[in-house]
Amino acid sequence: MKILIVDDESLARQRMRDLLTDLGETDIVGEAVNGSEAIEKTVTLKPDILLIDIRMPVMNGLEAAMHLQGIENPPMIIFTTAYDEHALEAFEVNAVDYLLKPIRKERLEAALQKASPVTSTQLKEVTLASDSNSSRSHISVHMRGRITLIPVQDIIYFIADNKYVTVRTATEQHLIEESLVSLEEEFSDRFLRVHRSSLVNTDYLRGMEKNTAGHWHVLMKGIDEKLVVSRRHTPQVRRWVRR
Repeated sequence: MKILIVDDESLARQRMRDLLTDLGETDIVGEAVNGSEAIEKTVTLKPDILLIDIRMPVMNGLEAAMHLQGIENPPMIIFTTAYDEHALEAFEVNAVDYLLKPIRKERLEAALQKASPVTSTQLKEVTLASDSNSSRSHISVHMRGRITLIPVQDIIYFIADNKYVTVRTATEQHLIEESLVSLEEEFSDRFLRVHRSSLVNTDYLRGMEKNTAGHWHVLMKGIDEKLVVSRRHTPQVRRWVRR
C-alpha cells in the first residue's frame, strides 16, 4: 500500500510517518507540504492513499482532492483535520474518511483498512458544509495524464463553446470541461458576465468601446483581444467600468 503524506507542519508529517512505520505493511512514497505539491507528487508517484491535511497554505486539502478526481485511477483519500465536531458532521454524512488530530495509531489502522475512493459530489458537499473557502484557488487542466494548475487570479476570461470552456491567461489558453454557469456561481465575487458565453475577471477589466457597427466590447489588461458585450449585459458592465 503506497502512501503519500500531505501536511504543511513538519512535526505532523513526522508523527504520521512514525505511526505508519509502527503499523508496517505500508510504503511511504513521499511527502508534500500543500495541496498543489500533493497533486504534482500524486501524478508522478501514484500513491494508493493520500493522508492529507485540510488547512494548508497555497491550496487546501479539499481542493487538491477535487482536482485529483480528474486523473485516471485517483488515489483514495483520508483527510486529517482539527475541525470541531460540528464541521465533522459533513464528513460523516457524506461518507468521507477523516482522522481527527491528534491521530491515534488504532484509528489510523482502521482508516487505512476501510479507505475508499471519494467522488467530486462528496467533496463539494463537505467543502460547502465546512468553513473552508468554497471557491477554488486554481483551475485544473487534465491532459495526457498530467494536471496543469492555473491560479484563478491569473485567468482573464472564460468563454464557453459547446461542452468546453476556454480558459485565457495573459500567456496561454486551455480547454476545460466545466459549465459556464457553475463557474459563474463559484467565482461570482471575481468574474463578471459580459455575454451569455463569456465571463471576464474584473481585475483585468479596463474599459469599454463601441465599434463602427454599434456593438460594445470590453477592453482587458494584458491582452489586445476584445470581447463582445451583449445588449442584455451592457448596463451592468458599464456600471462596473464606471466604478
